[in-house]
Amino acid sequence: MSCVHYRFQSRLTYDSLQFEGLNISAGELKRQIMRSKRLKFCQLKISNAQTDEEYTDDALIPKNTSVIIRRIPAAGLKSSNRRFVG
Repeated sequence: MSCVHYRFQSRLTYDSLQFEGLNISAGELKRQIMRSKRLKFCQLKISNAQTDEEYTDDALIPKNTSVIIRRIPAAGLKSSNRRFVG
């Protein structure tokens, strides 16, 4: 089993995602992270933790690579910050 270590930019610890093969596409990695973390209504940007290289959806990420995930709000959604005066 191969794995990729990832962490969200706001977190300090890494999680691991296991997969078959020598590498995984960035698009497939995004789908698996969104499914495992139950994320909706956002986009993810993936960059290499050592080199800060940003991966496109069709880029291949080698096994045992550490990446940093950044959440980006989906375009066209209204903010849910509502203020209630009591």
